[in-house]
Amino acid sequence: MGNPISGKRIVIGITGSIAAYKSADLASHLTKLGADVNVILTEAGEKFISPLSIQSVSGKKTFTEQDLWGGEGHVVHINLAHTADLLVIAPATANTIAKLANGIADNLLTVTVLAAVCPVFIAPAMDAGMYKNAITQNNISLLKERGYKFIGPAEGHLASGLKGPGRMVEPIEIVNTIRYHLSRVNPLHGKKIVITAGGTQEAVDPIRILTNYSSGKQGYAMAQAALDTGSDVTLISAPTSLTPPTGCTLIHVKSAEEMHTAVLEEIMDAQALIMVAAVADFRPKVIKAEKIKKDLGLDIIKLKPTKDILKDVAEVKKTKKLDLKVIGFAAESKDLKVNAREKLNEKNMDMIIANDISDSQAGFLVDTNKVLLMYSDGSTEQLPMMSKNDVAEKVIQHLQSWLIEGAG
Repeated sequence: MGNPISGKRIVIGITGSIAAYKSADLASHLTKLGADVNVILTEAGEKFISPLSIQSVSGKKTFTEQDLWGGEGHVVHINLAHTADLLVIAPATANTIAKLANGIADNLLTVTVLAAVCPVFIAPAMDAGMYKNAITQNNISLLKERGYKFIGPAEGHLASGLKGPGRMVEPIEIVNTIRYHLSRVNPLHGKKIVITAGGTQEAVDPIRILTNYSSGKQGYAMAQAALDTGSDVTLISAPTSLTPPTGCTLIHVKSAEEMHTAVLEEIMDAQALIMVAAVADFRPKVIKAEKIKKDLGLDIIKLKPTKDILKDVAEVKKTKKLDLKVIGFAAESKDLKVNAREKLNEKNMDMIIANDISDSQAGFLVDTNKVLLMYSDGSTEQLPMMSKNDVAEKVIQHLQSWLIEGAG
């Protein structure tokens, strides 16, 4: 398992837009993810970025118009088109979109697209007036009807000084869209996985909350790893600054109560639940209607336990006879194995991921984690210090084997 971009042959077409500079970043991202990237730079595109700039990040020759008329001119576009797993035009000008909609193949990029047998993605970039023009909109509609997929455009300030739709979306958004598309043929296609992330927030008064240090990084990494298997992911997220993985269904919650409600609703048609969120154990008995004033002194905040989500999941799973794999997290500062095993057994989970938050390189806020995987059959697996992305992949590998092979 791994990211679905790795090993794929992707052709990037760059046309004559000021946004062409972003395409170097796009080529770099895809190359770093293991893609075999070929780039076609149109004659107009060369006015904005050089072939050498692209070649320096892709590590391969950049194809230009002169290659169409070179010694292998009769086959170069066929080779590029027929060996590609995906073709993306970014940026795509109104002119190129018009050519494609009308079957005009007068340069290396357009003849390659016309010969392509793979999915084609288009990331438009033009002035807002050009984008909104009825002719452009008709061309886009026609291409969509023919199966071409569009990414963007975004709204914002344009090269003309105007503001509106027409900006090419950021390269990372294109990469994430490609990643999601390529994952849809993977083994867990059609399976639903519910994942929770972030730290819940319990209101004290209108402006104050009780919360924890959870950043949501491990939960969001888990969601991406699950998406890469082809599954349909519902991400139930407490507040975080992170951008959710492209393709997931995102449910925003704040409190433990809201997360409890969302989880019990979403598991009814799911095949797996992964509880990564740091859910509050306690919440104020009374939420003050007005801000607690500093000059009145500190009130005693009386707390009461929140609902135990995993305990209630175990009960629902039993009474509703759900075929649901359940994976939980145990963040502990002492007696890690004892506390995690007790939680695993008490809440009838298939796996618990235990991590010692006293380690400065593991747990909250940081990008790495060192965890112990504990299973319902009594076995364990200690993972070394690794990135949270790698931890997520390890966990999802086990889940995938359970869901496909019926193991565990």
